Amino acid sequence: MDKPAPNIGLVSLGCPKALVDSEVLINKLQKLGYGISPNYDNADAVVVNTCGFLDSAKAESLNAIGEALSENGKVIVTGCLGSTPEFIRESHPNVMTITGPQKFNEVLDSITENVPIKSNPFEAKPSSSYVKLTPKHYSYLKISEGCNHKCSFCIIPSLRGPLQSRSMNSILSEAKALVERGTKELLVISQDTSAYGLDLKFEEVSVNGKKLKTNIFNLVNELGSLGVWVRLHYIYPYPHVKKLIPLMNRSYVLPYLDVPFQHAHPDVLKRMARPSHNVHDLEQISEWRSVNPEISIRSTFIVGFPGETESEFNFLLDWLEEAKIDRAGCFKYEDVYGARSNLMEDHVQTDIIDDRYDRFMRKAQEISALKLKEKVGKTFTCLVDTVEANQLLCRTIFDAPEIDGLVYVPTTQTNHAAGDLLKVKINASSEYDLKGQLV
Repeated sequence: MDKPAPNIGLVSLGCPKALVDSEVLINKLQKLGYGISPNYDNADAVVVNTCGFLDSAKAESLNAIGEALSENGKVIVTGCLGSTPEFIRESHPNVMTITGPQKFNEVLDSITENVPIKSNPFEAKPSSSYVKLTPKHYSYLKISEGCNHKCSFCIIPSLRGPLQSRSMNSILSEAKALVERGTKELLVISQDTSAYGLDLKFEEVSVNGKKLKTNIFNLVNELGSLGVWVRLHYIYPYPHVKKLIPLMNRSYVLPYLDVPFQHAHPDVLKRMARPSHNVHDLEQISEWRSVNPEISIRSTFIVGFPGETESEFNFLLDWLEEAKIDRAGCFKYEDVYGARSNLMEDHVQTDIIDDRYDRFMRKAQEISALKLKEKVGKTFTCLVDTVEANQLLCRTIFDAPEIDGLVYVPTTQTNHAAGDLLKVKINASSEYDLKGQLV
């Protein structure tokens, strides 16, 4: 009797874009007839999908590779850190194969070579089920790969290459399939979502019987017709972004923009070589809000960038206060191997960076608390993420999963499930979360 098909384990690190790559890989393995193991013990080999953006992420990836080698022994490395194989082999010379991000065929070739399916290939029974690494009710939808920008602190273009937009029909086909499998929220992601279609020269294609140019407006407009929430991430603040805001007055394209501003002071932005440093202004945010006053803006910032003065940092705090960014995250600057910012003069001392991080987060928390207090007494449609014994953990249209806040809704009812859309009246708020009751 033939042995059962081998099982492959997978460790996925890094951002949602890497998580999407892991989902693709798992489903390709299943189509070949491999099983997927949730632990080391039952795996015939382990794939580690690494992150290589920050040195701290590289260290985490190396630790994960070491653990997989120790627990299993047969390890294939892929992902961003895989773009520097010599760096990995210095610490782990015994890994079987090292490939870069999205090198799916190379990973599959290594698996079939090192862990072949021994049964008759004509009798293999590939799985027809689609594996998701996120809960059933929300899905990340990656619309492009790579980035054309040359930010001085970032090595993503060297890891993932230049912008490569997917075709609109390919994206819409995947989105429809996800909705058919139960997705209630599509989270649109890429390295630079606003630039979608630029590399394709915004070519005109036939979509649902219409001739449309390949650009972010037309894509989002089509996604909004699928009947599920559509949330936009990694939107660079180019002038054409304002065309997206009217779409958010409809039922499904959410009034939410994830905009990676990174800083506010023009001199810091120039040193960062940010692509849109001339439009990081309050007037643009004000224009967005004039079109849709409900719009929620989330962003991330870097403090302690080389050369950042106390005056430049205070400018950022004042800008944050005036812009009233709804959800603001912060990173402490750190050198990344291969980034141009490493060579800049006037690196900020660690204790000063720590102090600025604390001050930034206090200001962000203060703004968040005030913004959330304005929601008390109002009723919102909320998406259930988790059902607990005595409460539901939900999100409003203004909050993305895992990175933003929650709405805690006490209930003794047992007929709710993750993915349900419920009306909730907000009756209390804190710095980051809300409490409410079912309507």
